[in-house]
Amino acid sequence: MRRLGIIGPLALALLLAASPAWAHVTVQPNEAPAGAFFAFVVRVPNERDDASATKIEVEFPPLAFVSFQDVEGWKRTVEMRILEEPLDVFGEPVSEVVGSVTWSGGEIQPGEFQDFGFSARVPEDQEELEFPALQTYSSGEVVRWIGPPDADEPAARVGIVALGGAEEQGELALL
Repeated sequence: MRRLGIIGPLALALLLAASPAWAHVTVQPNEAPAGAFFAFVVRVPNERDDASATKIEVEFPPLAFVSFQDVEGWKRTVEMRILEEPLDVFGEPVSEVVGSVTWSGGEIQPGEFQDFGFSARVPEDQEELEFPALQTYSSGEVVRWIGPPDADEPAARVGIVALGGAEEQGELALL
């Protein structure tokens, strides 16, 4: 019995050390239909027991028609950027897009999370969107969620799915 008491905690410690971060900055949902106007949230959990998350900075991929949902207690600062090659949206060029967004002034307490909503038109010519983020805590610590999917601190990603025409999806039942 004593042996199991030692092996159990040791196995759990090894599993936790080898696993990726369980809670990190994400963009939800993690898939979106190509060409659609879609609502997303940047979900920010607090992973610390001794500090509040006080600022989140998110770099945006080139997206058209981005709008934001106000979050009480938080200030939103949007930085725009000019694209070298404009996006073609409905036959019109779009050359200025959201480059990054910073939410600050609020607090996400330990054990809590906050959603920051936005909507945008999903590109049709990409397979994935990447949203690198920096999360700042009241202790001064900055966590850089910028890595590849298998990293300890991965950037948030949204897969783009192509929805086929009616012939690929089956017929709609009319009542």
